[in-house]
Formats: sequence, C-alpha cells, structure tokens
Amino acid sequence: MRAAEAVTKRAEHRVRYHEPVMAAEVMELMGPSGSGLYLDGTVGGGGHSRVLLERCGECRVIAVDRDPEALAASEAALAPFGGRVRFAQARFDQVVDQVGLLEPLAGALLDLGVSSHQLDDDERGFTFRRAVDLDMRMAGEAEEVPTAAQLLNEANEGDLARIFHEYGEEPRARRLAREVVSLRPDTPFRTSDDLVAVYARVLGRAPKAKEKARIFQALRIAVNSELEALEHGLVRIREALGSTATLVVIAYHSLEDRLVKNAFREWSRSCVCPPGIPLCTCRGEPLGSNLTRTPLGPGDIEVARNPRARSARLRAWRKS
Repeated sequence: MRAAEAVTKRAEHRVRYHEPVMAAEVMELMGPSGSGLYLDGTVGGGGHSRVLLERCGECRVIAVDRDPEALAASEAALAPFGGRVRFAQARFDQVVDQVGLLEPLAGALLDLGVSSHQLDDDERGFTFRRAVDLDMRMAGEAEEVPTAAQLLNEANEGDLARIFHEYGEEPRARRLAREVVSLRPDTPFRTSDDLVAVYARVLGRAPKAKEKARIFQALRIAVNSELEALEHGLVRIREALGSTATLVVIAYHSLEDRLVKNAFREWSRSCVCPPGIPLCTCRGEPLGSNLTRTPLGPGDIEVARNPRARSARLRAWRKS
C-alpha cells in the first residue's frame, strides 16, 4: 500500500473511533456563543471541534494538529461545517504566528498527549508492544526531528539520564542511561524489544507495564519537545485570547498538569514580584481568573466507556 493510501486508511479509522474526552465539561467552561473564533490546538479526530460547532451554529474553529494523519481525519470529520473551519498543520505553540490571526480568540482548547489511535497504530512507534520500531514522532516525517531510536543511539549519557529522570521520573535513570550507551555500539536500538530488554537488565526482572509506560513516555516527550511546546504555547495562546475568553487544557500526566497549574496560578495573581521587594513593580493586577482551583476528572460512566480517559485532568482559565 502506498504511503498516501495508508494515511487515508488510518485517517478514516480515526474518524470512526475518535471520542472526545470530557466534552461536556469543555463546552460548559468555554461557553461557545455568537460567531466567535475558537482554537482547537490539538484537534485529533475532530471530536471536540465537532461538538463545539454543533452547539454553536455560527462559531468558527481553527483546527490544528502537528500530525498529518490526525489533520486528515479531522478534515473528513468536520467537512459538513464547510467554511466555518480552518485547518492548519502546526504545533500549537507556533500556530498563532503561523496563521496570522485577524481577531482575538473567543476560546481555546488543548487536549494534550498522545491519542489512542497513535498508541494503537504500531507503525507510529509509540507503544511498547512487541517488535515495534521506535519512532514516536507526533508529526511523522513532516518534522525533521530524531526518532526515539535515533535519540537512544546518539544522545550522550547525561542527556539520556535527564530524559529518563525528568520526563519518566525513573529512579534508575543514570544506570539505564549508562546501559544504553554501553550496549548501543554493538547492538543499536531499533525496536521496542531492544529498549524493554535493556530496562529488564537494569531492573533484574521483567518490567511491569506501568514501568515500561514511564520509560516510553519519557522518550516520547523528548522526541516531540512536548513540555517546551506547552510552556511556550500557553503564553502565546493566552496573548491571543480576547477579553473574557477561556483557555481549557486537558493533561494526562503530572508533568503537563504541573506546568498548566503553575501558569494559571501565576496569571491569576495581582503581584508576581520576587519576595522581599518593598514596592510592587510588576503588572499590579491579575491577567485573568483560574476557573478550576483543582483539576476536573472524567466521571465513572465516561471512564467505563473510554478507559484511557481515566488519567485526564482538566483545568480552565479565563482572561480578564
């Protein structure tokens, strides 16, 4: 099957099975109305955007994804809404500058992390299932970034240890990095089996699924610069919001959620001067208000229907 046909086939599969996480909560907090322009910065299969466009008959959406397969799926799913949707293949932290907004955003959504369909597609290389090539690039070949295999085979020991420790919270990060660097000259890393084998060597036993998920997550975050994109994207999207517009973020692990929590908290403070400054010299007023002091999670019914929604944590912030 040719590459283009494969993309189309997988995109059609994504349309059939995409299910937006916590869609009701997103709509309640965002409150789409009028003919406002909304940003879906991680459109995936188009589920959240479809709900928004159905609920608000005149609203418009900029549908963004760095994954060309996801964008093809969303284009098919959102085709009935015609010119009310504008599509862009981009990272969400770059899209505001890329599309050249002519008006403030009425709201924005980021549904972070890897999608179920990316995990389920062995060709994308995100999973620790047997004999899967270590790829993990969100945008595939559309972005010139190293694959997970290249990262394992080329990064120095210090960088690998930092990735496993900071992004995977792995207590044996240094030893794992040392083993990777020691083994790769003779047996370069290529598949999931190679990484699981060296991890088992470090543990002295077969790793549990949760442990493997931690290591694979760390590599995925590093390959795609996910935390750097989130940190920059939050600020850039906030700047593009209009008055009273809401930014909703759904995170799936503690590193993402911590960044979002800290950003929303800082933006909601009237003074951000360093401790000990006798006179306030900063902005002197909050940029907006935090709508979720603690994150919202999916209900039992949604988790039963979609188990991968279990780890979702939703936070929302409204601009003044």
